[in-house]
Amino acid sequence: MDKEKFGALISTLRKEKGYTQKELAQQLYVSDKAVSKWETGNSIPDTSLLIPLAELLGVSVTELLMCERMEKNAILETDTVEDIVKTAIHYGEEKTERAYQVKSRWFIFYGISLLLGAAGLFLNRREPFFESLAVLIVLCAIFGAYFCFFVKTKLPGFYDEQKVTVFYDGPFRMNMMGLKFNNRNWPHIIKVMRYWCCLSMILLPAGVFLAKSAGLTLSNAAWKWTMLAVFFSTLFIPVYIAGRKYENESEHGAGKENH
Repeated sequence: MDKEKFGALISTLRKEKGYTQKELAQQLYVSDKAVSKWETGNSIPDTSLLIPLAELLGVSVTELLMCERMEKNAILETDTVEDIVKTAIHYGEEKTERAYQVKSRWFIFYGISLLLGAAGLFLNRREPFFESLAVLIVLCAIFGAYFCFFVKTKLPGFYDEQKVTVFYDGPFRMNMMGLKFNNRNWPHIIKVMRYWCCLSMILLPAGVFLAKSAGLTLSNAAWKWTMLAVFFSTLFIPVYIAGRKYENESEHGAGKENH
């Protein structure tokens, strides 16, 4: 997509509708700074904003993607339709990069953690609470695979414009009340989650085994509640601390924290 051409079209349509940048921004629940960036070609709206933006400006989404107006009832040629479809497919990809696309040592660390976690489970295989421990380690493995390989390294633009406390990516959901996700704290949250997932796979079964070997005696229920308390406290507290610390940090220097 030609960002400058797109921005020029947005600017023209906005003025024709009699909107100021601030008025248009308010109706889309973004900042006027975001609208300004669109119009100057420095950025493009998130895919979720295309339909409401088109409706406010009185054009079709097709016209936005083509960056030009179309005559009413105009018949599109096959090549033009194909170009529009390709633009729509690649539109959201311009700002989306997955962890596996970035060279990182976390791939190796995750693999080692997975092997050590499996070994730790094997050592605890005869414990009555083994099934509960196994569930926690499997959850760590799943979350670890996501954050080490598949997580989006950059959030969509609306996270920086609104107070969003929920991160969603397909079936994956992460809700932290009181914590705003944005591209300033997201790299740090990814880093914390990677450390937590990998270290939990190693230390949780190892800690249980060492405690049992040292003669610590607890009931089956007590072991389960202790493991759950450690599991969730070591997850949410570090994420919340990192998220709050960098929530309002300047974006400079934050981009490579997740590499």
